[in-house]
Amino acid sequence: MTEKLSLTDLQLIIRDSLYLALPDMYWVIAEISEIKENFAGHCYLELIEKHPDEKNVRARVRAIIWANRYRFLKSFFENITGDSLREGLKILVKTKIEYHELYGLSLVISDIDPAFTIGDMAMKRQMVISRLEQEGVFTMNKELDFPSVPQRIAVISSKNAAGYSDFIEQLAKNSYGYVFHAFLIETAMQGTETEAGVIEALDRIAVNSNLFDIVAIIRGGGSQSDLSWFDSYNIAYHVTQFPLPVITGIGHEKDSSVTDMVAYRSLKTPTAAADFLIDCVADAEKELKDMSFEIKELARIIIEKNRNRIEASRLWLIPVSKISLSEIKNKLSGKAVELVNFGKGYITRAGFVQANQETRLVSQIKAYSTGRKVLIERWKQNLVSFTKNSLERKTIWLNGFGNSLDILNPGNVLKRGYTITLLNGKIVKKGEYLKKNDLIDTQFIDGTVGSRVVEKTEDGRRKTEDGR
Repeated sequence: MTEKLSLTDLQLIIRDSLYLALPDMYWVIAEISEIKENFAGHCYLELIEKHPDEKNVRARVRAIIWANRYRFLKSFFENITGDSLREGLKILVKTKIEYHELYGLSLVISDIDPAFTIGDMAMKRQMVISRLEQEGVFTMNKELDFPSVPQRIAVISSKNAAGYSDFIEQLAKNSYGYVFHAFLIETAMQGTETEAGVIEALDRIAVNSNLFDIVAIIRGGGSQSDLSWFDSYNIAYHVTQFPLPVITGIGHEKDSSVTDMVAYRSLKTPTAAADFLIDCVADAEKELKDMSFEIKELARIIIEKNRNRIEASRLWLIPVSKISLSEIKNKLSGKAVELVNFGKGYITRAGFVQANQETRLVSQIKAYSTGRKVLIERWKQNLVSFTKNSLERKTIWLNGFGNSLDILNPGNVLKRGYTITLLNGKIVKKGEYLKKNDLIDTQFIDGTVGSRVVEKTEDGRRKTEDGR
């Protein structure tokens, strides 16, 4: 062909050929790569198709929805799917091929099928869940030990989010007066930056995990499309591998994201997440009060038992002492009578006794009798004194026992600067009970520090990650 054509003529030939070859309307499956709305209300899109690896693009085309049609399709799509037309969304659209000599090939969209998008989103979501289950990590975060007193909270949220404000306010104004320490790691909680931002925040917390008890992912409110960002495999996988329990308060009453499913605990709203933490601390306080009451009751029973024993001993000693004194008196009286009768018999047998000797004998008998009475009185006083001293010693011993119970009271032990180490809620009495990677809690008078055992020293003690 030797005919020379202008560029415009060639473009018109291409256009007419396309119209003749492709005159119909076509339903096309594609993914939105770019989307924007101009001042006139027209919607311009870039549609792509990816290889199965979902990384490399195999086809790309421009598309447009004219303003008069876009207003209807936009509202229709959002009402059905709960999502908006956005980048990364796969759609099924009815299009007509258009070719313009200035702008080239494009597709004019006249209709959209929201049912296809819903199905594709559900399929992707189920694929993420199945992958996590096949990898055996779906329940890993749920299997962690949740701290009894979760007061040091790493919060992943946006500082301007209403949900974050509700969460902090609910913690601060709890009716019990508990103190919580919330540390914000700020990141975007919607849009294309959500995945990278949340993962980066989790990585920052993991480096200093010993400073926190739990992680709270807080968002609150928003559309269904906002929730879909938390169906990301990468976010969910990071949560399953996280060393601390993760709770979520993303803010949807009806739906749960994959991130909610793999977290240790999913709460519907940020306020509910705060209430959950408050209830955890309240339960721990109640348990401590119950333990304290049991200790006091046991001490009362022991003291009462020993008090009754001392009283029984006292009542037993009084009659025994009286009987002993009476027996001694009777013996002494008998001896005195025997001496008098012996003296009288001796004088009678002798036949004569000088008056002064009789007087001397009587005097000696009286002196002996008086001396024995003094001795008896002294024994009586000694017995009374012994009984009194015995009662005082028993009283001192009982008081000492009560003081020992007060000293052993866990609260008083903590006040003196000592600590209590707990493993799985039980007091650790010996280092041999601990093994590597055990998570232990060290209770001080003003709070609790969580630790992990990293190695055992030569003298039998174990080191934890915080250096103790």
